[in-house]
Amino acid sequence: MKVYLAGPDVFLPDAIEIGRRKVEICARYGLIGLYPLDNVVDVASVGASLTIFKGLEAMMDAADAIIANLTPFRGSGADPGTVYELGYMAGRGKFCLGYSNDPANYADRVRRFTQVTAAKGRLVDADGLTVEDFGQSDNLMLIHALDLHGCGLVTPRQRPDDIWHDLAAFETCARLAADQC
Repeated sequence: MKVYLAGPDVFLPDAIEIGRRKVEICARYGLIGLYPLDNVVDVASVGASLTIFKGLEAMMDAADAIIANLTPFRGSGADPGTVYELGYMAGRGKFCLGYSNDPANYADRVRRFTQVTAAKGRLVDADGLTVEDFGQSDNLMLIHALDLHGCGLVTPRQRPDDIWHDLAAFETCARLAADQC
């Protein structure tokens, strides 16, 4: 089984090393990990962003499944590129797995970034916008995409000290993917 390894890990200073570790974990479970940075692109070239996009879509098309790192990135929610990739794979009927190293529910994470108050039976942020609060770890679209197209979101019992390098939840996803083979 080929598994596309999505997530904001590609932005880490040691992104290549993290990708190598994830691919090795996949191999231990008989999976072939496809890491986005396996596509080599000269980021200074004209049209680099489109080249990257097309290369990643081709990689996802070649994959049988996705493991998406949905750990909150630069805010209260998952990386938008990773969210797109999860939706792309779910839309194509691929097996979807995801994890977050932050086990807090979504509404609590929003509270970390903005003032949240109760108004007319709902939570609202500082701009008066409704904060989704179904007691879930993330937006309902992500949670149910995983539930209906693979396995539920994997989270640790408590947030690890290093949310970007702790791969225990990722390994659980790899084991779950291998069980589907």
